[in-house]
Amino acid sequence: MSHQKGAAQEPRRRQRPQPDLQGIHDEHMPSTALATSLESIQIQPRTPKTPASHQRWDSEDGIGLDEIELSLLAEDERRAAALGLEEEAEQGHAKRPISSHDKQAIGMLIVLYLVQGFPLGLALGSLPFLLREHLSYSQLAIFSLSSYPYSMKLLWSPIVDSIYLPSIGRRKSWIIPMQLLVGTIMLALSFHADEMMNDPSGYIYILTAAFTGLVFLSATQDIAVDGWALTLLSEDNLPYASTSQTIGLNTGYLLSYTVFLALNSEAFAEKWGIPRLSLNAYLLFCSMMSYAVTVWIFFKKEDKESADLDISIKSVYMTMWTICKLKHVQTLLIVHLFAKIGFQAHEAVTSLKMVEKGLGREDLAMTVLIDFPFQIVSGWLAGKWARGDKPLRAWSYAYWPRLGLTLLATLMVYWFPKPPISTWFFLLIILQTVASSFASTIQFGGMAAFHTRISDPIVGGTYMTLFATFSNLGGTWPRYFVLKGVDFFSIATCNIGNDLSVTAAECVSEHGKTACAEIGGECVTERDGYYIVSGICLSLGLLSVIFFMIPTAKRLQAIPPSKWRVFS
Repeated sequence: MSHQKGAAQEPRRRQRPQPDLQGIHDEHMPSTALATSLESIQIQPRTPKTPASHQRWDSEDGIGLDEIELSLLAEDERRAAALGLEEEAEQGHAKRPISSHDKQAIGMLIVLYLVQGFPLGLALGSLPFLLREHLSYSQLAIFSLSSYPYSMKLLWSPIVDSIYLPSIGRRKSWIIPMQLLVGTIMLALSFHADEMMNDPSGYIYILTAAFTGLVFLSATQDIAVDGWALTLLSEDNLPYASTSQTIGLNTGYLLSYTVFLALNSEAFAEKWGIPRLSLNAYLLFCSMMSYAVTVWIFFKKEDKESADLDISIKSVYMTMWTICKLKHVQTLLIVHLFAKIGFQAHEAVTSLKMVEKGLGREDLAMTVLIDFPFQIVSGWLAGKWARGDKPLRAWSYAYWPRLGLTLLATLMVYWFPKPPISTWFFLLIILQTVASSFASTIQFGGMAAFHTRISDPIVGGTYMTLFATFSNLGGTWPRYFVLKGVDFFSIATCNIGNDLSVTAAECVSEHGKTACAEIGGECVTERDGYYIVSGICLSLGLLSVIFFMIPTAKRLQAIPPSKWRVFS
């Protein structure tokens, strides 16, 4: 909606017998310097695998043939498709013509990912900007909880991979009901969305529950779609699963985020002489698309998977526990949980502050669109720089420019000019966005390469999924506290006349400022908590980089891959 999946990153590329290797495939929204308050989730292609309860072995390399595939959307890993394709190219795989069957499969996967991106783009992209006009940051923090399901898919992905109706199909048993539920929720919202958005403070819990449900359903559907990709495509064309996901999911996300924000803007509609697109109308469109694709998928045949593929849910969770007991794995998980603390205020609030100070939503949308092709290029470069036996070196080096660019973004908010914004300042916003996105991609590339290097080949998918989960949480859990902190440290008053000044927490929102103006007052912000929270995050980030992150990265990188193994 992130970036990320493991199909592009699995550490093994060996040729193995086909009949029983029907895997279940699973496991990101463009990451921009002008991130939304919820935009911590990014997309990563993945092919998680873990051993089945009754596993057979390849006599040549000792790798289990019957393996369980898991799923997770990696949080910081939106650009993995570019990295994965680069890895395939480096390994010199011979190019073969794509069969008509695979072409149809790629088209179907793109459509499935496209409709999946619609609710994600709204929940993780557009809605925070629309809500910010009426809500305080503390209230916005409540809505930010709707992003959590995409960061925690590991908890239920084995269930999706294991339970199904044979008469319908392993994947369609989940895809069809998930899409129907998504379409139904969006249809119900389409009758009242604009009304709720006019006064969201009274509907904040309803909106949060609705979009949490949509994100949960989309996350569950993502598990099934990724699994289906492995059996839809031939082995030679499996890398196109990553490409299909990148094209489809990113397109759906951008339509709901970038395009919708622009078309929903009254200024954009007046400028181009077109009708303004309401949230009700867009939700109705997304609902109809979801229903239409569901009917189409219902008539698509799903190939039967190997009958002797034995998937034990208990064995998956036991494998995860075995991995988590390794001390260096525990250390890496701690790194993931706190590695992004320095950037949290920037990613959660900076873009909202710029919009608050006069940056048009259509200008923000333009910035995201300009940044998108640079993400693809930077993803390719990240794949090259992260090669070798020291992939975390690129991850460590990229910390410094990323922290510096975060500080620059904070100063840009402080010195933000009064509208209209000059061309040079808008260009500065674009440059800062592209540079910050580039540094983020380099960090992702280094860490993703390290995950690939250390993952046990026998349970590589479980390793990759576990690491991606904690990476996701590292960018998700601080958001609630950051948004709460902005209001907590802010001091705003509603000045009425010359003699009366009333401290008003409502003055931190545009709706509160309007209410103050209606009684003849003017909101005056005496202290903006954004700068305090940003300073705290940057300080914690700097200290953690110097005294923990970089020293720990060097220590973890020095551990031989054999020490990370649990079964080999």
